[in-house]
Amino acid sequence: MSRIHPSAIVEDGAVLGADVEVGPFCIVGRQARVGDGVRLLSHVVISGDTELGSRSVVHPHAVLGGSAQFRAETGEVGALRIGSNNVIREHVTMNRGTVKGGGITSVGDNGYFMAYSHIGHDCHVGNNATCANCVALAGHVTVADNVNIGGLSAVLQFVRIGHDAFVGGASGLPTDVIPYGIVQGSRAYLLGLNLIGLKRKGIPRERIHALRGAFRQMFYGEGHLGDRVSAAEEKFGSYAEVADVIAFMRTKSKRQICVPEKGSAESSDE
Repeated sequence: MSRIHPSAIVEDGAVLGADVEVGPFCIVGRQARVGDGVRLLSHVVISGDTELGSRSVVHPHAVLGGSAQFRAETGEVGALRIGSNNVIREHVTMNRGTVKGGGITSVGDNGYFMAYSHIGHDCHVGNNATCANCVALAGHVTVADNVNIGGLSAVLQFVRIGHDAFVGGASGLPTDVIPYGIVQGSRAYLLGLNLIGLKRKGIPRERIHALRGAFRQMFYGEGHLGDRVSAAEEKFGSYAEVADVIAFMRTKSKRQICVPEKGSAESSDE
C-alpha cells in the first residue's frame, strides 16, 4: 500500500506502484507513473509524461519532467523515462524531451545525481551514471554507462561521453569523450585513460596494455589523427576495448573528439 502524506497532491490519472512513499508537499502529475518502492521524500514535483523506475529515492525540491528549457519551447508533448534504483538528490532537474529532438529524455538504472545537477531535454544517460553537485548537461547530450562527471562541470549540446569515462570537476566539455577517457579543464582536454575503471571491470592486463598502446599511437603519434587511428586499428584492433574506442571515434557526431592539449606529453594515467 502506498503512503501519501496529507499535504501531498497526487492528481487523478497518476499511477503509483506498490509501497510508494509520497512525502509532504509533493506534487505528482496526472501523467506520471511511479514504480514500486519509490520514495519521494518531500517537496518533489513530477510533471508531464514522466516514468520513474522502481526503488528510486528522490530528495526534496527535485523537479522531474519539466518542459524543455530553451526560447523556442512551444509546449510540445515530450517524455522523461527514468530507470530503477536511482538516487536523485536535492534540487535536481530532469527535463522532458522535445518532438524535434526525438521526444524522449532517458536516464538508466542505478544512477546517482547529486544536488543541483541538471539533465537537459533529449539527453540520454546510461546506467550507473554519477553526476556530482551542479553538473549541467545541455540538451541532446549522450552519456554512456558507468560515467562519472565531477562537480560544477558543464557539457555542451550534442556531446557524447563514452562508457567508463571520467570527467574531472569544474570542466567545460565541448567535445566528445572516448570510452575509458579521462578529461578535465575549463575547456577540457584528454588527459589519459581511466585505468582504475578498467581494473575495476576486471579487464585483463594484456588488454589494458594494448589499449594504452593504441591510445599513445592515436593521440601522441605523428601525422593526421585519422591515419593514426587506422594504424592503431591495424596493430591493436583485435582487442575489444581498442575496437570499441575506434568505433566510437568513427561514429558520425556533431562534435569533434576531445584530444590532449597541444604540445603536452602523455600524462600518467589515473
